[in-house]
Amino acid sequence: MSTLRDAAPSTAGPLDADPAVARFQQLLRVPTMSRTDPSETDWPAFTRFREMLAELYPLAHAGLELELVAEHSMLFRWRGTTDAAPLVLMAHYDVVAASAEGWRHPPFDAVVDGDGAERVLWARGALDDKAALVAILEAVESELATGLTPSRDIYLSFGHDEETHGSGAQAAAALFAERGIRPALVLDEGGAIVSGVLPGLARPSAMIGVSEKGITSLALAVQQQGGHASTPPKMTATVRLARAIVRLNARPFPTAINPAIAEMLRIVGAHSSGPLAAVFRRPRLFGPVLRLVFARMSDETNALVRTTTAVTQLSGSMAHNALAERAEAIVNVRVAVGSSIAETVAHVRRAIADPLVQVSVHQSSEPSPVSPMSGPAWQSIVDAVSAIDGEVLSTPYVQTGASDSRWFTGVSDAVYRFTPFEMSAEERATLHAQDERIHVATWLRGIDFYRHLIAGR
Repeated sequence: MSTLRDAAPSTAGPLDADPAVARFQQLLRVPTMSRTDPSETDWPAFTRFREMLAELYPLAHAGLELELVAEHSMLFRWRGTTDAAPLVLMAHYDVVAASAEGWRHPPFDAVVDGDGAERVLWARGALDDKAALVAILEAVESELATGLTPSRDIYLSFGHDEETHGSGAQAAAALFAERGIRPALVLDEGGAIVSGVLPGLARPSAMIGVSEKGITSLALAVQQQGGHASTPPKMTATVRLARAIVRLNARPFPTAINPAIAEMLRIVGAHSSGPLAAVFRRPRLFGPVLRLVFARMSDETNALVRTTTAVTQLSGSMAHNALAERAEAIVNVRVAVGSSIAETVAHVRRAIADPLVQVSVHQSSEPSPVSPMSGPAWQSIVDAVSAIDGEVLSTPYVQTGASDSRWFTGVSDAVYRFTPFEMSAEERATLHAQDERIHVATWLRGIDFYRHLIAGR
């Protein structure tokens, strides 16, 4: 499989006639791919991206203070006229690795096709997460051009390794803690504007993440004597490991309706029709029914109400004809709000029910606290959503994926996860996958969302 790790910025195809879209294309053509091993990262591409930002957004780089954090992450400060608690807008410019194989358009060509409202921009990072980063800078640049000075400090925290370690965001959050800065609002990537997410709701919904699930990687390992594959015992290491995986898969975690989901259902129920509307409006009374409905409706809704596990990596023998002396599976776990890493490990051990399968924690991050679902910080996001589309219903939800924002929960009580772009289920499925893309029209509307938030209109 060919890779684009060392590829130079693409020059494939002309740039769009819209200057903002053209700038977006140029930045998408820089292959800032994350690597778990930093020594394998193409750091010159990251440097090139930052240099390109300075060229494309000169007012932002002249009017805002910039410091590099953890060598490659960017922290901009736009000084305001008062000492009110600041706003922090977050994004990341690293992207998941991609090769050209299987894509409709090569992932770093940033091709725009289609006409009118159906124009689509295809590229790795078109959704995750250069879309937000570039839209934020477009908003900042345009507001600077009008002469705006914000009423409070605004920080732009742009991470370089969100897809792998999150060390850039961790370092930025540590700086806030050291300097005694407690932001009034932190906004990172997360939910989007979606339609049809729940039955009976005709309006599109802005799914604003008020918390995010915890994340951990568990290693399930079996160690035993190896030998020649021609004389295997009844229970090899790989068979024992496979049995453990099947047992874990057959014993899912219990479901629960946490406060964020309960509030989401209350809001949705007030604007829904059909047989489930009354059920949504009374999540406490109909909790057992709702847990069952969510668990069966879709993979996305199932993930909202329980801890989930996914076996992502397997390893065994190093030879075709040798029994494995160590068989290992890595299980990616997303821990439900209201649960914990300790509860998760205990459940896994009970489900496997085999003391010869070792369970160890490789990485862990507990579920994030639930941010306020009312009040000034929440309302400022809701108002910005309404400014770009008055038909959109804003509702809280729990972010199922991990984001850099989790590192900021120690310095702010109001940490949210939302990107102001309309995404269909098909488009959401391209995150971390082939044919990642975004409609040009929704990306341009997203710029207006950030302008509204920055100016406090």
